[in-house]
Amino acid sequence: MINIRHLTPHLRRRLKKPLGILITGSKKETMTIVKTLIEKEKPEKLVTVGDQVSQDITNNSLLPDILIVDNKIMRKRIPPISATADQVESVKNPAGTITDEAWLAIEKAMKSPERTKIIVEGEEDLLTLVAILVAPENSLVLYGQPRKGVVAVKTTPTMKQKTLKIVEAMKNDSKGT
Repeated sequence: MINIRHLTPHLRRRLKKPLGILITGSKKETMTIVKTLIEKEKPEKLVTVGDQVSQDITNNSLLPDILIVDNKIMRKRIPPISATADQVESVKNPAGTITDEAWLAIEKAMKSPERTKIIVEGEEDLLTLVAILVAPENSLVLYGQPRKGVVAVKTTPTMKQKTLKIVEAMKNDSKGT
């Protein structure tokens, strides 16, 4: 059985608001704040979702444990980012969905001691929710908020519960295999 969760119009509006702390300013300012946050929090896992934030983080000598990218910025195709990883996974995840394939790849990456880059064919935006749910407590998930800055989400029990409610509210399609 394959499950695909779809974003509803109500959830799309809800997710326009940052899930965590919105860090604004120039790229240099936001990266300085992010670096300070990482040094202070010492996250269990550091996860980046999105090509721009993943590239910015690695350009600032920070090494995410997991990078989730789709080779697009603002829905426009870009050359693959230069950030390297010990292992690379490719998954399909159409826009506005969370597929089991993508979910399982993120779970596998969380359990691995290797730095992992997950390349998404489709769209990676909603995989932020999966990263928050499956990351160990006190991890940090970073994603871009278009034209605003970087959002930092600490994976606390409260945040995981809030995120689970969002995922549970998604429309679920099941297909036999």
